[in-house]
Amino acid sequence: MRIYLPGTWPMLRTLVKTGKFDPIGGTAFALTPRLRESYVAGDDEELEYAAMSEAARASLRLLAVELGLGEDVPARRVVLAADMDATLRPDLDDGAVRITGSVPMSAIAAVHVDGEEAEHAVREAAGVVDKADLGDLDAEFLVGEAEDHELAWYSPEEVAFLVDLGDL
Repeated sequence: MRIYLPGTWPMLRTLVKTGKFDPIGGTAFALTPRLRESYVAGDDEELEYAAMSEAARASLRLLAVELGLGEDVPARRVVLAADMDATLRPDLDDGAVRITGSVPMSAIAAVHVDGEEAEHAVREAAGVVDKADLGDLDAEFLVGEAEDHELAWYSPEEVAFLVDLGDL
């Protein structure tokens, strides 16, 4: 199953150092039957994009914690696409799944990361993502501004180089 794992820049650094990715709480997102049912139309590619978008929103939540702790991290959403088994999580969002254990680099198919031009919008969105989830229209607007930025695609072989560039 193709899953989408929310992450942050420090989590990418750890992946480069250890060769494995440890998702917070084992939470990931995928094209689940509930996600498919929640859309009136859309082919698999469009619905996979919806699952990746849910992971990008979860990345904002993780980033909000890091920024709230005063950590100096790039304000960029990070989503890893991996191929592995997962268990459905009907208690969470439509596309939520759970995995057990770490994700080895060999299971990662791609890494998606915001570009530098998105950092201002992402920083603003991370500060209000919880309010947006609760229906605050101003917060939803700021989150939408961040989501208007497309995540760039990188192959797993490019991750170390990407982290080195981002840490400059």
